[in-house]
Amino acid sequence: MILDAIGIQKILPHRYPFLLVDSIVEMERLKRIVGLKNVSINESYFQGHFPGKPVMPGVLIIEGMAQTGGLLLLLEIPDREKKLLYFAAVDEARFRRPVVPGDQLRMEVTVLKWRVKFCKLHGVATVNGELAAEATLKCMLVDRDAPVVTSDATADTTVGVK
Repeated sequence: MILDAIGIQKILPHRYPFLLVDSIVEMERLKRIVGLKNVSINESYFQGHFPGKPVMPGVLIIEGMAQTGGLLLLLEIPDREKKLLYFAAVDEARFRRPVVPGDQLRMEVTVLKWRVKFCKLHGVATVNGELAAEATLKCMLVDRDAPVVTSDATADTTVGVK
């Protein structure tokens, strides 16, 4: 194991119940990262998704892949405590099998493109080698203290960028 939950929290701003990666088991700087999420029946979202037939919401699988990829990117940012990564887009998301309590979700994220404030990642989530979900994720780096753009902003306004 490269990073456990304590090490991950030193890099990512997310905290329980929204921290969706438990450990990092592989990493190649600026290229790829593999994180694990141990899916437990105690996860709060299983109370309503779905009672009697718990299934991890697909959007949370995508969020877990984004957090895993974000960790790889934030490692390279010297003042990362002053920054956040926001979703810019999720493309070509596909869900192939349900993720249920007791599963270990393996999230492999590869960097496709990285600019100063923008990145494009490809995430693949598997359980026991079986494809559960995949997506292309686009995100942008913003200043943590940048004002939040309201719904009154024009469509061409970039969120959180000074």
